[in-house]
Amino acid sequence: MTLDLGPLMSIGQDRLLAGFAVFLRVGAIMALMPAFGERSVPLRVRLGVALAFTVIVVPSVSGQVLSSIPKQGTGAIFLATETISGLVLGMGFRLFVLALQTAGAVAAQSTSLSQAFGGSAVLDPQPAIGHMLVFGGLAIAVMSGLHVRLAETIILSYDYFPPGKFPGAGEVANWGVAQTASAFSLAFTLAAPFVIASLVYNVALGIINRAMPQLMVAFVGAPAITAGALFLMFLVMPLMLAIWSDALMQFMQNPFGGGYE
Repeated sequence: MTLDLGPLMSIGQDRLLAGFAVFLRVGAIMALMPAFGERSVPLRVRLGVALAFTVIVVPSVSGQVLSSIPKQGTGAIFLATETISGLVLGMGFRLFVLALQTAGAVAAQSTSLSQAFGGSAVLDPQPAIGHMLVFGGLAIAVMSGLHVRLAETIILSYDYFPPGKFPGAGEVANWGVAQTASAFSLAFTLAAPFVIASLVYNVALGIINRAMPQLMVAFVGAPAITAGALFLMFLVMPLMLAIWSDALMQFMQNPFGGGYE
């Protein structure tokens, strides 16, 4: 009986080894992943989500992973390569949350709402507009099938980042610079209506001040810009979140833009 169980035990050990290797990459991605890796999510929940995604991904990549696991002597290098690969991909996702936070900060500064409605969070202080954008964007992403897209992206990452090999430093640097530039471009695009409204408001206020120097335009204009900003939020925030969600889904379909082939 022991001889008969030997092959089964060998298969079980291979599966566990492949699962551990996949968990290294998945865990690193989950540490930075929007929605699943937020600091407001309990650590045990994040660990459970990482294990669940590992179980989903392992059947698709186990053969590729097992063929790359070193037999002896270089296990530490393999641990490092999988963790770094996961962190690189996770940082690409985290930039989308930073884009929402930046857009919220720009919108709040442009419309003088950063102090009146400033956030009081200890871990991640930001204006209330930023909080609304972040939580709204994450909710839309989850409802749009973020978990399914994420599993597909993790499986795809093994073609771009083969297990057991360090990502190319030059390629990662170029990709990181491009993604950072895209994140700031997306943030400014989202906040553009508030910037334009602020420009129009300040120009109009300056003209009124020149025409009527005796009028205290600041006392008249402050309520107007606050009311206008709230009305503008009501109008454009759904469109902002739709644009952000489309950009995130497009990134998940081709996270590296073909630059790693």
